[in-house]
Amino acid sequence: MSRCVEEPLEKMRATGASCVLRGSGLLPRVNLNKECPFWEDDSKCAIRYCSVKPCTDVPEGIKGAPIDRSEKKQKEKSHMVPGHCDGENDLGYLNTTLSKESKVGFKRWAAHDDAQLNFCKIDDESSEDSEYVDLLLNPERYTGYAGPSAHRIWRTIYQENCFKPSRAIGRYTDFSSIGANDFLKEMCLEKRTFYRAISGLHTSINIHLSANYLLSDQNGFEVSKDGQWGPNVQEFQARFDPELTGGEGPLRLKNLYFVYLLELRALAKAAPYLESLEYYTGNESEDNDVSKAVKDLLTVVKSFPEHFDESSMFSGGQQAAKLKEEFRQHFWNVSRIMDCVGCDKCRLWGKLQVTGLGTALKILFSGNLDQPGNQNLDLPAARHAKFQLSRIEIVALINAFGRLSSSIMALENFRQSITKR
Repeated sequence: MSRCVEEPLEKMRATGASCVLRGSGLLPRVNLNKECPFWEDDSKCAIRYCSVKPCTDVPEGIKGAPIDRSEKKQKEKSHMVPGHCDGENDLGYLNTTLSKESKVGFKRWAAHDDAQLNFCKIDDESSEDSEYVDLLLNPERYTGYAGPSAHRIWRTIYQENCFKPSRAIGRYTDFSSIGANDFLKEMCLEKRTFYRAISGLHTSINIHLSANYLLSDQNGFEVSKDGQWGPNVQEFQARFDPELTGGEGPLRLKNLYFVYLLELRALAKAAPYLESLEYYTGNESEDNDVSKAVKDLLTVVKSFPEHFDESSMFSGGQQAAKLKEEFRQHFWNVSRIMDCVGCDKCRLWGKLQVTGLGTALKILFSGNLDQPGNQNLDLPAARHAKFQLSRIEIVALINAFGRLSSSIMALENFRQSITKR
């Protein structure tokens, strides 16, 4: 399995596509000021490593709508025509503006349509509370955010939003520990997929925190004023060693590979759609670099063997449609729980990766957007079904897949460190 994973990663680095995975040219915009919708948030992290530094220098092309270059050229060309007169256009002028009421109505309709397809709650980019964030300046790592507040996040996700077996299972202090027994076998494929996707995401985040842990000296004081981060083998073993986790650790790591293949499949399926987009920042040189990097990445993704088959899921009439809607609603709730994370930096990365996974689920399960037997999104069918991805979703999808890739690389480093002991 590791060989299958490392090969495309090596190709990505060789082609330069890793710049996209690191967030270059794809700045996320996120609202870190939303109130928790489920409980009163009284546990805001006061540790300085929890804070997020927003971008102050954002390219105009990212802040505004992309300019239609063909329309711009057409206007320039029309002014070069002999005898051209602005008055001629005035005679046939058509007022295409919308009233304030109409704009509000269209926005409400669009939100309703999006909600029928989306698997997660997407931040409103037009909100005054939304800020652009440079992920390179705000890396995902251990910040010291722990204790009851952090545990409540995952406990709520597992206990109240993951599907449960039909028979009573009792009250688990950590619902993420059901993987070692037979409970998962009692659930259908779709419900097992949901649990394994959540568990794989949880595993990936835990590996990130173990690989970028806040190190300290023997007296418990930080090594430097700004802190020093590095791999913590003991922390990794506490989360994944079979003997220290009751046999759960290897299953959690197995779910990491599962969610990696799920998102890999989503990228491959959406490749024609993603390749048809214009990646616009306002800087033509950077636009070309980002566009080339995305296409190089998708070329590698499409060459990777298929390991996740979504066609076997949600088939079977009305009951299957009902189950898919439950699936979507459960994940929608998970995305809302991310607004309850008390650490801003943890909230940033949690929202980004959950949105990325939700986007992958949207690609895989949003209706019959592809023809039977076709392994990619059929563009005409997608347009007919009004399928589209927002800039936030595309940024999240690519960066979330990058985090899973980094987790697998870090996992190999931990294996080597443990073997050498």
